[in-house]
Amino acid sequence: MKRKEFLKSLGAGAAFAITFPCLGSCSKDNGENGNIVEEPTNVDFTIDLTSAEAANLATNGGFILKNLVVVARNLEGELVAASQVCSHQGYDEVRFVNQNGGIFYCDVHGSQFAQNGNNLNPGSGRATRPLKVYQTSLNGDILRVFE
Repeated sequence: MKRKEFLKSLGAGAAFAITFPCLGSCSKDNGENGNIVEEPTNVDFTIDLTSAEAANLATNGGFILKNLVVVARNLEGELVAASQVCSHQGYDEVRFVNQNGGIFYCDVHGSQFAQNGNNLNPGSGRATRPLKVYQTSLNGDILRVFE
């Protein structure tokens, strides 16, 4: 029986009484593990790679967060960008980590994504959808991140 069917069978009052105590303790949205937000849309911004804001992009494996986007210099030195918002439950905790050749990782529930956005841990109870990946274009020292 699916959760929705189970809760319907209990009735609204009983379902609330049973689930309410668990919601506070089961929830990860307590401010310590990020916020639940909407995935960014109409992404189109630039970053001056010589600016202080972009300092972490000077080294392979470094990343910055801007406009709910993770911008990273992967381990091969290429600039890549993906949504900071995890496709699992919408937490803004996706970061670039130097594991498995460089991946996007959400530390709230452990979802892992390849640099092309593909889910690396399907069927694990984590993210089932790919992570949104954005295009990058470099013109001199100006990096454009866009859809």
